[in-house]
Amino acid sequence: MPLLPVGSQAPDFEARHVDGTSLRLRDLRGRYVLVYFYPKDMTPGCTVEACTINDGFQLFQDSGAEVIGVSFDGWEKHRQFQAKHDLQFALAADGDGGIAKSYGVGRMLGILPVARRVSFLVDPQGEVVEVWPAVSPRRHAEEVLEAIARHRSAVTA
Repeated sequence: MPLLPVGSQAPDFEARHVDGTSLRLRDLRGRYVLVYFYPKDMTPGCTVEACTINDGFQLFQDSGAEVIGVSFDGWEKHRQFQAKHDLQFALAADGDGGIAKSYGVGRMLGILPVARRVSFLVDPQGEVVEVWPAVSPRRHAEEVLEAIARHRSAVTA
């Protein structure tokens, strides 16, 4: 299944903050949203990526953007991951792989769903404006912030 292409409407889904409050992607219309898919909570690469994004979270907020991380882990594992690393952004539990499938990210390894490390930047109107099919965990936050700045300046130009 191919990745959701630039120009597509981003499929809606629900995510939660560590405090248990939930939000839907559609609730974030009017803001840029980084929807990033990652393989598994508490693993080295996923922890680096989440912490790097978290370290720059105020820059995301200042640029009018939100962040939602998505993996196949359940809510309890997400809650532990958020609490351990003091993550300030929401995570979505995609236990059945439905979110990943709607974005073209999911794949099966035997009978188990497996996520790839892929990200989508959704604009304030809900349209996918950037896709990163292969993410570098250490550099990704910087790449996304640069893309947001580029898109914001193109809109105001």
